[in-house]
Amino acid sequence: MNLHVLDSFDFFTGVPDSLLRPLSLYLADRFAEPAKHIIAANEGNCAAIAAGYHLATGKVPVVYMQNSGIGNALNPAASLLNHRVYGIPVLFIIGWRGEPLIHDEPQHLFQGEITPALLNTLDLETLVITKDIQDKACLDWLEAVRGLFREGKSAAMLVRKGAFTYPRETCFSNPYTMRREDAVRYILKYADHDAIVSTTGMVSRELYALRVETGQGHERDFLTVGSMGHASSIALGVALHTRIKKIYCIDGDGAALMHMGALAVIGAQKPPNLIHILINNAAHDTVGGMPTIADKIVWPMVARGCGYPEAVTVDTYDALGDALRRARESNTLWFIEVKVRLGARDGLGRPSELPIENKRLYMEYLQSGIISDE
Repeated sequence: MNLHVLDSFDFFTGVPDSLLRPLSLYLADRFAEPAKHIIAANEGNCAAIAAGYHLATGKVPVVYMQNSGIGNALNPAASLLNHRVYGIPVLFIIGWRGEPLIHDEPQHLFQGEITPALLNTLDLETLVITKDIQDKACLDWLEAVRGLFREGKSAAMLVRKGAFTYPRETCFSNPYTMRREDAVRYILKYADHDAIVSTTGMVSRELYALRVETGQGHERDFLTVGSMGHASSIALGVALHTRIKKIYCIDGDGAALMHMGALAVIGAQKPPNLIHILINNAAHDTVGGMPTIADKIVWPMVARGCGYPEAVTVDTYDALGDALRRARESNTLWFIEVKVRLGARDGLGRPSELPIENKRLYMEYLQSGIISDE
């Protein structure tokens, strides 16, 4: 589908998705004014921003997301936007990961299976966008659903893999020099026999690859392949109920932004064995490098404001090593922001074990009673 069929809409907000990368490139080229295109913290945030836009203008906004984000958007879609409540129309554009009969990663399979039913439950008139759909068919459908929009109802485009096209690439970058994989390598050096919870995306893939490279097993690592934004909460639950000396949460900036309230809960609990490490490249790197607002946030101030006793920012390997050493030797909650550049090595693989096997090995390790330095 040629994305210029969307030219009649002049406000977009969303969370980037790999299937919707052409849409992100189209928006990056189309809008120089930040207020016209907002990459939001999470999908519920998008729905609420879109509601505000409609209240101010009377126009129909566009909200885009991966289908895994429907859960975040469900509450505002049902209790704010719905025509039985405020009747705020939205055009949703949703990447269909885990589509039945299409190979995908385990975390997407059930979500993909239930996506059409979820959209139907939300009373969304839905058009499935395929590779061979004609632009005229899309324009005709958009014209037809404008009647629904006038009734305060919403509609959705459900986008199959490869259905969106855009004629050129846009390169995203930041000014940092450290490599994320090398930062993870440093963390492993200091973590020793400690346990790790790693966030969704490249971090978990690089952690897995480094264990393979050094001939180590994967039992110390919980690779959070789904539920973006929740790795730090998982780590909190682990840290409060394990005898392992230290629990490392390797978080990402997009993930931390998605559910920032978790920092306040962690700061209130202050588990002395938790080291919360935020890998910040100011981008949604896994899905194409689209920017986040993470470089506009003073993360140590946020962490301290949420109750973390220790919080620092590092942008060199020496500073990272020093922070990791101090954190491991202390008996208090730590937050370490690590600024890294975008990108990953070519040919980076994915875990070969299923998530259920990762869970089993990790639980066995936690319950083994191994305590570092004893």
